[in-house]
Amino acid sequence: MIRINEHYLKLQASYLFSDIARRVSSFQEANPDREVIRLGIGDVTRALPQACIDAFHRAVDEMADEAKFRGYGPEQGYQFLREAIAKNDFQARGAEVAADEIFVSDGAKCDTGNIQELFATDIRVAIPDPVYPVYLDTNVMAGRTGSFVDGRYQGILYLDSVKENNYVPDIPKEKIDLIYLCFPNNPTGSTITREQLQSWVDYARDAKALILFDAAYEAFIRDDSLPRSIYEIQGAREVAIEFRSLSKNAGFTGTRCAYTVVPKECMAYDSQGGKHAVHALWNRRHCTKFNGVSYPVQKAAEAVYSEEGKRQTRELVDYYMRNAALITRAVDELGFHYVGGENSPYVWIGSDRDSWEFFDQLLSEAGVVCTPGAGFGKCGQGYIRLSAFNSHANVERAMERIRRSLG
Repeated sequence: MIRINEHYLKLQASYLFSDIARRVSSFQEANPDREVIRLGIGDVTRALPQACIDAFHRAVDEMADEAKFRGYGPEQGYQFLREAIAKNDFQARGAEVAADEIFVSDGAKCDTGNIQELFATDIRVAIPDPVYPVYLDTNVMAGRTGSFVDGRYQGILYLDSVKENNYVPDIPKEKIDLIYLCFPNNPTGSTITREQLQSWVDYARDAKALILFDAAYEAFIRDDSLPRSIYEIQGAREVAIEFRSLSKNAGFTGTRCAYTVVPKECMAYDSQGGKHAVHALWNRRHCTKFNGVSYPVQKAAEAVYSEEGKRQTRELVDYYMRNAALITRAVDELGFHYVGGENSPYVWIGSDRDSWEFFDQLLSEAGVVCTPGAGFGKCGQGYIRLSAFNSHANVERAMERIRRSLG
């Protein structure tokens, strides 16, 4: 008989955002005349930059011309895009990254979920709490955890990210093999200093561990003293893989384009202690299980790095950060503790009530959808996350409604 992977049975009943969608749908069915403003899931609302649209159209026209038509492209991504990424996102900031160390994909969510396939199932994994659910759930699926007990999976080292450590997890005292870090953080919006990130890199080098660094929100950093890439940190090329996305900065959530950087110095070990280049392993996995991002999408992505594209992308990011300022201003007035909103599109708001109760109150009284912090982990209980991804008008109305509800 066909048998299932029983590790899937350890997963909690529903994915966080599916549960939110279900509750919102039920509310709207019961209140068809109530307008709902969504400040929950981090989906963008503004159109693609015009430079990207123009490049998209030109590439589609090429696909209609047999002389210019493109079939299968290189699984790792077209050279024109990989070179643009290496030059603009890394080399321009003094980070050593070569074009052939970049793997273009259809999403950072996919890559952060898929990368764990390269590593043994009996390694020790450290994951922040609160955390983006994909990091945790994919390791559960792979069999690296025990059962779910008292809000946490056995066998995972949880890195508490709480008010007391400014939502930046402390270096563990024990040796860990695989470490997930995300800065600017999703969901808390917190950031990490160069000195703190250097400490993590030093720890990983000493422990022969690997850091999976999610930098999907780096474009929202306003403080130039903060690192935008882990490769700005000495020694990181030996122990870190970085994930980036065009979803939030350039509006590619519906177009799908991201990339992962795997330096050639980055090593992992077999059971006998032999070294293996992670770059070669990921390349093998990528070529086997992924057929590449479409040519028109990659041409649109390349346009992000044109002068017009850079300007238009900055305008998009600035627009959302003005929304974040509207949110933090209202939260300040209401007297809640919060983090984020300055170098991140997310605002993490603490309260003295249950996260889902807070969610239900904002939905029922204000018609505003947030994300309950408990859905991101045990340390998220008592918090909600508000997202800046909406129109100015909607954010203004949402915050006025929240003021009336909570004030």
